[in-house]
Amino acid sequence: MVENVDNLVLEQLRAIRSDIASVKDDTREIKSRLVTVESGIASLRRDGADYAASIADQHMRYDRINERIERIEKRLELV
Repeated sequence: MVENVDNLVLEQLRAIRSDIASVKDDTREIKSRLVTVESGIASLRRDGADYAASIADQHMRYDRINERIERIEKRLELV
């Protein structure tokens, strides 16, 4: 009877060890995927910042062109 109980305990311990190994594998995969997601988000943020800077630069150029047109119109007395 004691031997049978020992075998049952060992069997449960092996099952627990197997489950822990499976959880470790899953955790590694999740960490790997998380790194990929974080890298993607960082890339999107950089792209967003670059786009915002580009828009701001275009807006500044538009303002300069608009100022030049206004000066030209004043010189030509079109305004």
